[in-house]
Amino acid sequence: MNHSSCFQKKMSNFRAPLGCSSSKLNRVCHILSVNPFWTRNFYLLIISLLGFWGLNVLKPRTNFSKLRNLDLFFTSVSATTLSSMSTIEMEILSNPQLIVVSILMFIGGEVFTSMVGLFIAQNTFNNDEHLLHHSIMFLSFIILGYLLVINLLGIAMVFLYISLVSNAHRTLKSKGLNLFTFSIFTTISSFTNCGFIPTNENMLVFNKNPGLFLVIIPFVILGNTLFPTCLRFSIWVLGKCVNKVRDYCDYLLKNTKEIGFHHLVSTRCSFCLVGTAFGFVVIQVVLFFVMEWNSKSLKGLNPYEKTIGVLFQSVNTRQAGETIVNLPAMSAVILIVITVIMYLPPYTSFPFVNDEEEQHQQQKRKRKIAKKLLSQLAYISIFVILICITERKSMKEDPLNFTPFNIVFEVISAYGNVGYTMGYNCKLRLKDGANCEDKWYGFVGRWSDAGKTILIVVMLFGRLKRYNMGWKFS
Repeated sequence: MNHSSCFQKKMSNFRAPLGCSSSKLNRVCHILSVNPFWTRNFYLLIISLLGFWGLNVLKPRTNFSKLRNLDLFFTSVSATTLSSMSTIEMEILSNPQLIVVSILMFIGGEVFTSMVGLFIAQNTFNNDEHLLHHSIMFLSFIILGYLLVINLLGIAMVFLYISLVSNAHRTLKSKGLNLFTFSIFTTISSFTNCGFIPTNENMLVFNKNPGLFLVIIPFVILGNTLFPTCLRFSIWVLGKCVNKVRDYCDYLLKNTKEIGFHHLVSTRCSFCLVGTAFGFVVIQVVLFFVMEWNSKSLKGLNPYEKTIGVLFQSVNTRQAGETIVNLPAMSAVILIVITVIMYLPPYTSFPFVNDEEEQHQQQKRKRKIAKKLLSQLAYISIFVILICITERKSMKEDPLNFTPFNIVFEVISAYGNVGYTMGYNCKLRLKDGANCEDKWYGFVGRWSDAGKTILIVVMLFGRLKRYNMGWKFS
C-alpha cells in the first residue's frame, strides 16, 4: 500500500486508523475509528456544555436580570455550531461572556477542528511512513499559521478602522462595548462564518460604514467558502518560496485525491469553488439591485453605501449570516433565493470539465449528491413538523408572526448554520399587542422551550451535515 492510500484510510474523516502499536494508542485509534458523525457530535456537545457553564458562572451586564439556563445553553450551542441563532439580545452579555462566546466560535470553527484532526491523526503513523508523516505534520502547521495570521490580521484591521472612523467609534461607544473585545469577537465570528456580532442589530448599526464591510468581507471568504482554495494556494506559495519544504508541498499538491483530506482539493476543484462562489454572489447582487435598490430595506443609504452593503449581504448569505438589512422588509423573491442558498453546503461547486469520461463521472457524482440533498430535506421536514406541533398554540393565536414560511426559514437557517431570522413583530399580533415589546433576537426567541430544544438539535445536525451526506471532492 502506498503512503497516500494509507493516509486516506486513516484520515478520511478519521475512519479506521492504521499503525497503532501501544495499548494506549490502540484506545485512541479505537475512538477515532468510530463514526465521525458521533465523535464530532460528542466534541461539539462537550464544548457547548463547557461554554454554558462559563456563560452561567459569569454575570451579564448589571442592568439586566439573570438569563434563563436554556437560553444560555442555546447561545452556547449556537456559537459552537457557528449558527448565530439567538434567543437573547447580544448586548445583554457582559465583556467576559463575549470572550467566552468568542472562544466557542474559534474552537468550533471548521479550520480549527480540521487542524486538530490532523494533529491527532499524526499519532497513527508507522516509522516507515516518513514522507507522508512529515507532509501531514507540515500541513497541520500550515493550517495553524493560516488560522493565526488571518485572525490576528483581522483583529488589527477592525480595531484600526473603528479607532480611526469617528462615527463607527461613536456607535460602539454608545453601545458600551469594548473596542478590543469587539474586534476579536467580530473577526473570529466572520472568519468562522458564525455571524454573531456583539450589537443587538448585528451589522445594521454600521450600515453607514461601508469601509468596515470591505474589511470584513475577505475574512468571511477566507474562513469557509474558499478555505480549500486558499489552503492549496498557500501550500503552492510555500513550495515556491521555501526550498526546505518543497518536497512536502509537492507531495501534498500532487496527492490530494489519495490523501482524502476534506479541505485539500485539486486545482480543478479549487477553480470550481471560486467560480461557484462568485456566481452565487453575482446572482444575489443582481437580484438585490433589481428588487431592493429603492426598497425600505436600503432606505437612507447613498449609492456607494448600498452597493457595498449589498455585496456584504450577498457574501454572508452562504454561511456567515451577518446582515445589514431587516430581512422581513425584503421581497419574497429575495427571501426564497436566500432560503435555497442557506440550504446548500458551503463547498457546493459546479464542475467545469471538457473530457467526456470526466463529464460522465461528474454526472454520476451530481446525481448522488442530489439524492443526498433530497434526503436532507426529509430530515428538515420532520424538524419543521415537530416545531409546528410544539408551536401550534402560537400558530393559532398569532398567525401573522408564526407563519409556516417563517418557521421553515428559521429551521433551514439553523440547519445551514447561517443565523438569518425573520424575527418577531409585535405590531402583527392579533391579541395583546400593547403588552408586547419588540426585541433584537431571533424568531426562535419567541418559541416554547420544546421548540428551542428541537432547534438545538437542528443546529448540531446541520453542523455535521458533511458527515451524514458523505460530502467529498473528487
